[in-house]
Amino acid sequence: MHYEANRQQSHRLRRGLLLTAAIAATGALIAVPAQAQPVLPGAGSSNPVVEQPAPQATFAPPNINIADGETVGVAQPIIITFKDPIEDRAAAERAIKVTSSANVPGNFYWTGDKQVRWKPTEFWPANTDVTVVAGGTTSSFHIGDALVATVDDATKVITVTRNGEVVREMPTSLGKPGYETPNGTYIVGERLEKMTMDSSTYGVPVTDPEGYKLEVEYATRLSNSGIFIHAAPWSVGQQGYSNASHGCLNVSTEDAKWFLENSRRGDAVIVTGTQGPTLSAGDGLGDWN
Repeated sequence: MHYEANRQQSHRLRRGLLLTAAIAATGALIAVPAQAQPVLPGAGSSNPVVEQPAPQATFAPPNINIADGETVGVAQPIIITFKDPIEDRAAAERAIKVTSSANVPGNFYWTGDKQVRWKPTEFWPANTDVTVVAGGTTSSFHIGDALVATVDDATKVITVTRNGEVVREMPTSLGKPGYETPNGTYIVGERLEKMTMDSSTYGVPVTDPEGYKLEVEYATRLSNSGIFIHAAPWSVGQQGYSNASHGCLNVSTEDAKWFLENSRRGDAVIVTGTQGPTLSAGDGLGDWN
């Protein structure tokens, strides 16, 4: 009896030593608790696999400048305006999610402690769907066709392309000496069939030799500093030949009407070759400069 017990004990000891040696050779160690049964996610586990939650917004639902369902142009930045000043800008950025149907890299930039903007590194790809989620505010919108207008002071012609194809050429008269049109990339803003232009709004009295107050038709805003494409029937003879405006892009009534009706908010207008400065990035419609 004692011999048989000792023999079994010796056998178990040798088997344990061999198992230990095999585990050490493979570098693996598996611990299996007594009575344990494998548990699959979603199969009754008390500790299911959980994805990391998205960063929680610490700000009230903000305003997003692009309405849900709206279609905008390829140069349109996303503007998020908060109700209260933001102290931790990095945390606010992490709580904002911008997704699109195309791979579109971009970046945030702040214009004050209550406003952050996001724009792509280059113009949005045409016909892209975008969704912005920011602290309880959501906007899903569409980027339309790539309507881009370019004008070189050397030619004094506005060339309009849609998705890379030229669709219209419009002779223009830019800013005359002392009122040179700034160079740079402008973003189309509001479009007004009629508006009153008043030089006193930028410090030149109406009674001044360079002063004016007149109603114009088909005015498409390009900058918050007062640059428009608009109808200027009084300068048709100079359009395409010389500069006569106070900074705006003067075109015929027919061309001004066409541009207003065929452009949309967020389209791009690129001005080059003038003797003027560069449009300020802080203009509000000068983000690309």
